[in-house]
Amino acid sequence: MAYKAIVLDLDGTLTNSQKVITPKTKEALMAAQKEGVRVILASGRPTYGIAPIADELQIGEYGGYVMAYNGGCITNWHTKEIVFNQILPERLIPILYKEAREKDFHILTYQGEGIAATSVDDEYVLHEAFINKMEVTLYDDFVNQVIPPINKCLIVGEGKRLAVFEKELQEQLGSECNIYRSADFFLECVPPGIDKAASLERLIGKIDIKQEELIAVGDGYNDLSMIKYAGLGVAMQNAAEDIKKEADYVTLSNEEDGVANVVERFLL
Repeated sequence: MAYKAIVLDLDGTLTNSQKVITPKTKEALMAAQKEGVRVILASGRPTYGIAPIADELQIGEYGGYVMAYNGGCITNWHTKEIVFNQILPERLIPILYKEAREKDFHILTYQGEGIAATSVDDEYVLHEAFINKMEVTLYDDFVNQVIPPINKCLIVGEGKRLAVFEKELQEQLGSECNIYRSADFFLECVPPGIDKAASLERLIGKIDIKQEELIAVGDGYNDLSMIKYAGLGVAMQNAAEDIKKEADYVTLSNEEDGVANVVERFLL
């Protein structure tokens, strides 16, 4: 199979623990792009948090796209045209806030180039800020301070407690909001129908690429849909076992240039 595009999650996949792309992985991806392969970056991050990586890899020069908010906003990185955008229903913001705070979880969203959160010193809020290189502003009146439209809210907290809360929130809002974890401590709350596979389906029809011509690489539960959707679904070695079981191929970890391994094996 001649694959025409590679879809990459960022955290735990394309970047290492320092949130950087290693020289070996960058070199492999640049070589693949020069051979005509499109790079699509698909992350739960906001567009602002993906932009530096998209620019570093020069994906705009090679027909690449950015899928932010787990696919809730798709941008043609060459023209900067937003080709798809779905926002979170405004009426859900106070509900998500109330449910999160009653269980002593913090909640955040994105406003311009910053993060709006119910805490500026919570370890998980600070981790999201570190990932995206964005400053955090305290919204102590979150519901009234947030300025719509927004693409997602992120509820953060200790993994075991958050797993229980995830199921409770899915039962309550499952028909109105997609709710799933991107990491043990991150609970994504996005518009209904938004996940990475659904957005890939939306995108490939616009760029003349078939499903079987896609490689998708990821490590998290929010990557599972695209791993199962792509012609070649790849899990990182650092992914959970149940994600690896669904993959067609398991590559090396994000600390061992796992993405470079995929590119060299299947694209170059």
